[in-house]
Amino acid sequence: MTDAVPGLFLGQSDQGEAERLLFHRANRHGVVAGATGTGKTVTLQIMAQGFSDAGVPVFCADVKGDLSGVSQVGAPNDKLTARATDMGLTLTPRAAPTVFWDLYGEKGHPIRTTISEIGPVLMARMLNLNDVQEGVLTVAFHVADKEGLLLLDLEDLRSLLAYVGENADRIGREVGNVASASVAAIQRALLQLEQQGGAAFFGEPALRLEDMMRTGLDGRGQVNVLDSTRLMNSPRLYAAFLLWLLSELFEQLPEVGDPDKPRLVFFFDEAHLLFNDAPKALLEKVEQVVRLIRSKGVGVYFVTQNPADIPDSVLAQLGNRIQHALRAYTPSEQKGLKAASQSFRVNPAFDTAEAIQGLGVGEALVSVLDDKGAPTVVARTKIRPPDSRLGPATDAERAAVMAASPVRGLYDQVVNRESAEEILAARHAAADQAEAQAKIQARAQAEQAKADEKAAREAARDQARAAPRAPARRPSNRQTPMEALTKSVLRTAGSTLTRELLRGVLGGLKRR
Repeated sequence: MTDAVPGLFLGQSDQGEAERLLFHRANRHGVVAGATGTGKTVTLQIMAQGFSDAGVPVFCADVKGDLSGVSQVGAPNDKLTARATDMGLTLTPRAAPTVFWDLYGEKGHPIRTTISEIGPVLMARMLNLNDVQEGVLTVAFHVADKEGLLLLDLEDLRSLLAYVGENADRIGREVGNVASASVAAIQRALLQLEQQGGAAFFGEPALRLEDMMRTGLDGRGQVNVLDSTRLMNSPRLYAAFLLWLLSELFEQLPEVGDPDKPRLVFFFDEAHLLFNDAPKALLEKVEQVVRLIRSKGVGVYFVTQNPADIPDSVLAQLGNRIQHALRAYTPSEQKGLKAASQSFRVNPAFDTAEAIQGLGVGEALVSVLDDKGAPTVVARTKIRPPDSRLGPATDAERAAVMAASPVRGLYDQVVNRESAEEILAARHAAADQAEAQAKIQARAQAEQAKADEKAAREAARDQARAAPRAPARRPSNRQTPMEALTKSVLRTAGSTLTRELLRGVLGGLKRR
């Protein structure tokens, strides 16, 4: 029955019609919504394995650990077998080709990326920075690019921020003010992220997308399951990581238009975490990626409790919709119910809002895009049983899957090559050495100058002691010709003056 139409068999409507998600419309994105315990995870598991069987690689986050059962052969009970029989479906229990991933490297292969690849916008989101602090972080990334400082891990970013703080005046004159208080705030936020285990996410070897987009020799696509049980304790890190992965897919994959089937299907569980308190710039980036990644052959499916958790600008781009039961007791829940019911194409056979509240576990309202790209009339649908196991895999089963993984050994060991931390440390060491040499040289020059001055004083003193003393000059009685002439003239003048005086005196006496 599943081969009758080129699509993923979701289940059977109450009118006996098969509800299928057409593969060539699967890149038009979708949403799987419903309250806790209504069957969202099972629907996600069915879709993941259905895409895998069609040769489409899948990436999905396992928030509670239940999705790991996709890696194990199913053991349907009588109830599931009876449901399959009612649908005319023959269950063929088997496991999907699964690869487990874990940012912390505990329950899956480590996933890493570099600080440079994350960029300042998503890093600011991870660190919960305000606008001013995000601006300083952007300046730091600019400095790193300009000075060739490779940012791989948190230590690189920490060293870069210290460098920016030390050179704030020079950098501020070039690109704008860099407040030391903002640098300190970012450093504290980095410490918090590190304490939450975020340091394990940054480094090398970085994830290669082709390792998530494998197809086995049997033609089935690889199901990549990200263990998020611990990651959910850091919701901002979880949301930023998944958005980074989407962005990487968007940037690296070539345009393919609308292929016969997607190149990759991406399930974003607990999607509301992406949009909670998200700044406008981040929301715009999400909207852009979701809108444009379709042409890269990637289908994005948001899994959340209520479609109202997703902004309208993003929700409008989700063509395939599966809605499990919602409860509407509070005004907020009633508002969410109304939004969910109005997102479907009306079925005159029932009231959509009432139907959503009356759905049982394993039932959903389904509306998918038809062959022309228009949404089908919403149908009340019983979701089909899975071929893989319902429930989590054991630790031993998980270890066996990892031992047979096609990426085993590729990401297990951390590689630490020269980057910003080492470069800046070398600069500091060189500067400290140069400063020490300058001090030593200055001290040596000062000591040499003092020694030279002392030697000069001693030499002058010794020279003064060794020089012979000249005898004192005795006065001479000999007159020079000039002195003799002068004295003669003076004597003659004196005698003449004396005679004239005497004559005058004596002459006066005679007249009397």
